[in-house]
Amino acid sequence: MSKSETSTTSGLLPREKAFYFFTSIGNYSGESAASLKEFVEAILKIDVKSLEFHLYRGDFEKWIAGTLEDRSLASKIRQLRELMPIGIDLRDRLYLIVSKHYENLKKRPVTSISSSKPRTTTITFVKPGASKTAEGQVK
Repeated sequence: MSKSETSTTSGLLPREKAFYFFTSIGNYSGESAASLKEFVEAILKIDVKSLEFHLYRGDFEKWIAGTLEDRSLASKIRQLRELMPIGIDLRDRLYLIVSKHYENLKKRPVTSISSSKPRTTTITFVKPGASKTAEGQVK
């Protein structure tokens, strides 16, 4: 991760690049996130219908990869989407992934990002009522 990627991920973005939460097309929730920190906080308070709406459209992945330039986190969100969680299960899993990623970014010194080796934690998700599991690595 480059120095600019770290600042984009943890710093405030201009409002026009913020993530705006909708519950459906044309129904703005009144909430937005202009940083990864604000995004983490919004996951806990936003209506789960909005989380479902954006997850299944791929909106979170697109914003995180394109605007925050964090392909690693976008990949973790994609893996979560493939499990098709809903409701509070979705909120809990999404919060776990994003908050853990954010906390790890905060621990990394900006000057030595390329020389430090990130720790990897494996999280196993099981879709309710299914025998299939998916593993995702959280760094």
